[in-house]
Amino acid sequence: MPKILYVDDEDDIREIAEMALGLDPSFEIRSAASGREGLEVARCFSPDLIMLDVMMPGMDGPSTFSAARADPDLGHVPVVFITARTQTHQVAELMALGARGVIPKPFDPMTLAAQVSRLLDDEGNR
Repeated sequence: MPKILYVDDEDDIREIAEMALGLDPSFEIRSAASGREGLEVARCFSPDLIMLDVMMPGMDGPSTFSAARADPDLGHVPVVFITARTQTHQVAELMALGARGVIPKPFDPMTLAAQVSRLLDDEGNR
């Protein structure tokens, strides 16, 4: 059962993402409201994939990603960024950090679980 951690500072978007990911009954889902909280949850939850909002107050998505990469318990966990900033150069910058993928905001709740499944499947092809 794949474990997914969704990190976003916006309560309503986090709730929609949890419901959308819950459409795939094989996912175990946790969420966090900040980068710092996300790292704490990740250490206990041991996710198979971390989904990070790019723009969050305090510790933004790229900073959270960097901290996760530096953590021996989390450094191997693939990260997908969720962002409204989807111009080609912005996506390229996020991918250059080492992200598994970038999902545009607003995402389609009906297809989010399938997108995440494909991103998880990509791991087997690497």
